[in-house]
Formats: sequence, C-alpha cells, structure tokens
Amino acid sequence: MSGLIDRLQNRTGTADERARVLAMSDADADEVLDALASETRRETVRTLFDRPGTPSEIADRLDTSVQNVHYHLSTLQDVGLVEPVETVYSEKGNEMTVYGPANDPLVFVGDDERTPRVRQSLSEVVGGLGVLALASLFVQWGAERLLRGGGAVQNAVGPAGRNATVAVSRGTVGWVVFEVIEPGVLFFAACLVVAGIVALVAAR
Repeated sequence: MSGLIDRLQNRTGTADERARVLAMSDADADEVLDALASETRRETVRTLFDRPGTPSEIADRLDTSVQNVHYHLSTLQDVGLVEPVETVYSEKGNEMTVYGPANDPLVFVGDDERTPRVRQSLSEVVGGLGVLALASLFVQWGAERLLRGGGAVQNAVGPAGRNATVAVSRGTVGWVVFEVIEPGVLFFAACLVVAGIVALVAAR
C-alpha cells in the first residue's frame, strides 16, 4: 500500500501558464484587489506561486489553522486567483486537493487602451518561449545523437571492449558543451541573451 501511496504522491500539477491581464477599471480587478486586501490571502497566493500545496501544507507554511486556510482558499478561488491543480492521497489513503495559482503571470494594467496590446505581447512572449524550448530539445537530441555516433566510430577502430565515448579534451569548447553544460540549455540561454540584446537595441 505504501508503494502505491508513494507513486500517487508524485505531483505533476502546475499553474496555468496562460497570462491573465486585468484592466484596473474592470470589476474583476476590484474583486481581485479586495480579495488580496487580507494579508493571509496574499501570503497564501505567494506561497502557492512558490509551490502548489494542500490546505494542510499551506497551513504549516503560514503557521495557521487548516480551517482558516480553507476559508481563504474559497475566497481566492471565487475571484479566480487559485484553483485545484491535482489530487493526491494521504498516508491513510484520504484524497487531498492540491491548490496552485489559477494563472501565472497575473498582470494589472492601468490604461484600458493598452490592455489588448499587453495581452498580445504576453501571448507572443509565451509562444516564443514555447518554440524556443522545443528548439532547445531538438538541439539536445541532435547533440546526443552526434555524441553517440562519434562514440560508435571510435569504438569500432579502438581497442575491443572500450566504452563508446567521444574523446573531448578537458578545457576545450567541446568539453564545456558536452561535459559541463547541456547543449540544449546552452542554446536556450544563448537565444535568450540574443533576444534581450535585440530588445534593448529596439527600445532605444
């Protein structure tokens, strides 16, 4: 039974990564700000952005009662700030709801006319990061295939029983790329740096 519980406890629930943009003149913005007027609710939202959790876990983090957490979670859920992200099981087999932010990021816009542009910009950023992440995975996959292919050639001409690895001298660029930093991560970081430089130049 404990093995089953351990497997069920492996959490995969995450916040909805679609941005929520609220104009300050919207009624929804008033409701959200009213809900966040409570310090306990602000702390609840803050801790859920750090890591989703069950009501009992949230109560432990905030040093308050589970009943108090349930009360504030209900209010936050009513205004769309938090939501259930998955269900896990306690050691006794009881179902427990895991809560997380309903949206990440949450953006307030003061000028109503800018709201559509902000939504569009955030959508483009999120979409661009998604494409970049896929490209990074492809780069990682290609690098690993190249590494395995090079190892196979070396193994074919090298001593029998030698592991299929590519000889890369320590301290070289190849050693850094293949041994220190994952190629996909390096590609992702480099693209972010380039995008940041382009954005700075365009803003001038």
